[in-house]
Amino acid sequence: MNIAEYKGVFVFAQQVDNELSGIGFELIGKGKELAKELGTEVTAVLVGSDVKGLADELAAYGADRVILVDDPELKEYRTEPYCHALSSVIEKYKPDIFLIGATAIGRDLAPRVCARVHTGLTADCTVLEIGDYPINPIPGKEQLHNQLLMTRPAFGGNTIATIACPEFRPQMATVRPGVMQKAPRVEGAKAVIEEFNPGFTPNDKYVEILEVVKAVSDTVDIMDAKILVSGGRGVGSEENFKLLDDLAEALGGTVSCSRAVVDAGWKSKDLQVGQTGKTVRPNVYFAIGISGAIQHLAGMEESDLIIAINKDETAPIFDVADHGIVGDLNKILPALTEKIKAEMATKK
Repeated sequence: MNIAEYKGVFVFAQQVDNELSGIGFELIGKGKELAKELGTEVTAVLVGSDVKGLADELAAYGADRVILVDDPELKEYRTEPYCHALSSVIEKYKPDIFLIGATAIGRDLAPRVCARVHTGLTADCTVLEIGDYPINPIPGKEQLHNQLLMTRPAFGGNTIATIACPEFRPQMATVRPGVMQKAPRVEGAKAVIEEFNPGFTPNDKYVEILEVVKAVSDTVDIMDAKILVSGGRGVGSEENFKLLDDLAEALGGTVSCSRAVVDAGWKSKDLQVGQTGKTVRPNVYFAIGISGAIQHLAGMEESDLIIAINKDETAPIFDVADHGIVGDLNKILPALTEKIKAEMATKK
């Protein structure tokens, strides 16, 4: 492998039913930062059927170029044709860095692609930056520059590992939705489109989709919420979440929770914040009865304003909170809710 041949930052622009997923825009935003340090450009890889019309939206969020792989075999996501599409793009264009969202599709696709092109993969990264490897010089060992340093939680979130892939290309990483930030949208941007089709010949690895059944949910996606009222084990019971529901309603916010709450069966998995749940960036995050384990902090520490309510004054959550209240949530929440309702009433 001639590593010098590999150039550019590539991003998988995931789409489902001809609708782009937000993770693609987030990865383009991070890709622009990495590309600036490397003096290169960002390329979005758009895979699907009749999806050319989505290319300009990728340009609006910062993609310098869009490689379009458009074929009827790619209408619905299936592992083999999508893996063939991405590995063929890598073999032809030789990107230095390739980023994929750690969605249900990305978690299935990324490890198969990296195996096919014979490179490494760092999953669920929280930080991506350009730097030297080894980070600290080692006598007698060459220090390589302009390497992608990929940081992720390890050992159950109890430590942080920074990983590099110095001997193989592309340097591949998956990133969870909500971890990186989109660049500002540029109205009227037009994409430079390069169409590429490696050809698709169905074989025994091509599964046949017999029926697509879509789940219908009236639950607000907590990743889109501006105000989150989040509860942990300290809330005490499923019934006590009514206090959080009332506060969220008064604020115009949404209820979320920690893993302990999901494990107890009090709330559904799609409301979970944390390393094994969703990463959120609301304007205001209430952490109620949440101790503040590192696994939970990984999913909410980038919130603009964090307000913690906990009866344990030594709880780690107070170390990251902007404002903290030590006390019984059963007394604090009703009083806080009534105060907010009264303030809202005076403004009407």
